[in-house]
Amino acid sequence: MIRLMDCTLRDGANVVGKGFDAEITKIVMDILTESGVPIIEMGNAGGIGAYEVAGFTNALTDAEYLDLIQPYLGKAEIGMFLNAKRYREAYIELGASRGLNFLRCGADAGDAKISVEPVKAIKKYGMKAYYSAMKAYLLSPEELAEEAKFLEDCGLDQFTIMDSAGTMLPDDVARASEACAKAVSIPVAFHCHNNLGLSAANALAAYENGVQILDCGLMGMARSAGNMPTEVAVAVMQKYGEFKEIDLYSMLNGIDSRLMPAMEKHQYHNSIPPYDLILGISGAHSSFGKLFKTAASEEHVDLYRLIVEVSRKNRKNPNEELIRETARELCK
Repeated sequence: MIRLMDCTLRDGANVVGKGFDAEITKIVMDILTESGVPIIEMGNAGGIGAYEVAGFTNALTDAEYLDLIQPYLGKAEIGMFLNAKRYREAYIELGASRGLNFLRCGADAGDAKISVEPVKAIKKYGMKAYYSAMKAYLLSPEELAEEAKFLEDCGLDQFTIMDSAGTMLPDDVARASEACAKAVSIPVAFHCHNNLGLSAANALAAYENGVQILDCGLMGMARSAGNMPTEVAVAVMQKYGEFKEIDLYSMLNGIDSRLMPAMEKHQYHNSIPPYDLILGISGAHSSFGKLFKTAASEEHVDLYRLIVEVSRKNRKNPNEELIRETARELCK
């Protein structure tokens, strides 16, 4: 079984500076929790403490972000990032006191030793200790696996292979994933960036080689070329029989009605809008779009469900009669 970690509110915040405002934070938390995403990483793009230590003040404070997520506690596993170089025990104590489930400590691959103290502190305060091996491609698969095992022995609960520059090829991901998964008993995660347009291919390579958690961001929002879009990850993995607990339709409608309009104010363009993603999921050709949209509007049914259901019956040449009949069935 593979699970999803959404990083929109942490890595995705790089597209607006260092952190989202309260409005977008609430929109994203609503979409993620209402659609059943199990793990959410949020807060300052630089992690807890970055506001003070690194001057990442183009964001809300950690305390403000922690206030915003209080109504969502218990609806998902919620945590923050912690750059190992900015470790202060007070930040860990703050996160624990406000109900965070985890902190994900991060350091460049090869620098795992600087994370031992923060990992142990995270555990001391009763949270799960996760880890990101940033720039994972700096190490060979065998060296990366050694770091994973070293940190597992220190009490780590999850190890993330982070392709920070989106430079890894599927074969690279496959070897790193397999080596780490074989070396440890804790879950291994994969965090993909899309600089070579390979985020989905790399996610599949990770899945096929033992990774148990995929990192993603709604609409692909993240540093540089972005992450694998969360909605794409759900769509693809549901084709493999995974992520069944996630309501993709709820997610897509939330993106359409709330997140895309909010991000337009920041001039952020969604490269794979929900409508186009549904065509990829269903195999429906875009030339039938007008028929689908008219029927959905007039019969008062969800457009995306209609496209999927009609395509199960006829992907080659669905006519208006079939589309209308299917719409009426959905109304029942």
